Amino acid sequence: MSEQFILAFDQSTSTTKALLFDQKGALKGRSDVPHRQIINDQGWVEHDAEQIIKNLFSAAKNLLETTAVDLSLIKAVAISNQRETAVAWDRNSGKPFYHAIVWQCGRAKDICTALEKDKDEIHRRTGLHLSPYFSAAKFAWMLQNVTAVREAAQAGNLVLSTMDSYVLYHLSSEKAVRSEYSNASRTQLLNITDLTWDEKVASLFGIPTESLPELCDSNALFGHTDLGCILPEEVPIHAMLGDSQGALYAQGCHFNGMTKASYGTGSSIMMNIGQVPVLCEDLVTSLAWGIDGKVTYVLEGNINYSGATISYLVEDLELIGSAKEAGVLAGQAKDIEGLYMVPAFSGLGAPYWDPEARAVIVGLDRRCKKAELVRAAEESIAYQIADIVFLMHKHSKQDITSLRVDGGPTNDSFLMQAQSDIIGCEVRVAALEELSGQGPALIAAKAVGILQEEQLPAKALYQPMMSDTEREKRYKGWKKAVSKALSS
Repeated sequence: MSEQFILAFDQSTSTTKALLFDQKGALKGRSDVPHRQIINDQGWVEHDAEQIIKNLFSAAKNLLETTAVDLSLIKAVAISNQRETAVAWDRNSGKPFYHAIVWQCGRAKDICTALEKDKDEIHRRTGLHLSPYFSAAKFAWMLQNVTAVREAAQAGNLVLSTMDSYVLYHLSSEKAVRSEYSNASRTQLLNITDLTWDEKVASLFGIPTESLPELCDSNALFGHTDLGCILPEEVPIHAMLGDSQGALYAQGCHFNGMTKASYGTGSSIMMNIGQVPVLCEDLVTSLAWGIDGKVTYVLEGNINYSGATISYLVEDLELIGSAKEAGVLAGQAKDIEGLYMVPAFSGLGAPYWDPEARAVIVGLDRRCKKAELVRAAEESIAYQIADIVFLMHKHSKQDITSLRVDGGPTNDSFLMQAQSDIIGCEVRVAALEELSGQGPALIAAKAVGILQEEQLPAKALYQPMMSDTEREKRYKGWKKAVSKALSS
């Protein structure tokens, strides 16, 4: 049997990637096209949604030209995407009414403040704690502040969606307006028990539910595409997942208790908790996926700044020339007791939920030079992920013996060893850096009947080398440093 392929798009925070996977899930080629990060003097973060669509087709064209694959052997298309990023667009033309508001952007915090009295009910219905991080408050901000969005809502042609639906519309010949459960569960508008858009929560935010996409399983037939006449005939678009859930699926975390961390601009830490949702005060409950009419739930914690912390050192402070230098320099640094960086540049997410928190460096003295600051930045990523892992252990009452990790920063051996030391368990690095696109590709390959499952071995394993006493002392110092960053 000749090779057959799935073309997956991973529309992420910084780039749009086109990825070619074979029927065993192995990556055969990739093309990345970056897009602008639009940040104003208030710290608002936006993307040009039209630029992203142009990049989507450019990435596909570049990939297929580079790999020179027989186009007739591409059997389906799959989509993964940055989650929570909010787009308001025209149902008839697909044209956005405003820039996409990126998940990192906290501009809608006043909308959330006004709903403080309803926060418990919102959490009970959606599994998410009231926060401007999620899409609902961003949708509400656009309805309140962008005239074209309000007018489109009145005219009945408004779509409010995450990036999956926007990408699907522009790829599909049907111009489908659909989403699926992993993305929908991150909007703060999905009732995670009823699996429908929640009318009560939508009304609290002032969002008309008729503007929201149709809900489907994650392995649904979403539409068909020829990639803008690139392919000789249309193929099915047969899977969509939010990027973090895509990584969870690709990591093989298909059973209760399995846990992964994705390192990117931010980080998502996710534990499969099975078919019954569990609500708690310091983490959020989302959907992993819906497949063939059955849904799987996750506990999740997100941090805003992981890879972005290192980007800050490169691009803003100009301490290092590239992210690749960070681990090397950190490994050369003095180990200064009590030195911590808390990268709350746009507030802190789970488990602190403080959008007003601000970054601090604690324990600075004259011994601290460039290498020591870089080390503190690297360790801050590991500490933030440890915050989430420890809480998952507490709420799930399951021991986490292995943390499966993915993303570009997993190439950083200093960071990975620090992660293993701080959480006190094995860290298993995926064979691929980027698993977000592989997850939906595997689902699509299964849907069209070409998947030959093969478990890829770990690229690297790290074991903890720090004593329990030392770990406890250092983590206690981290929590004290965080307390100085919090707004109250």
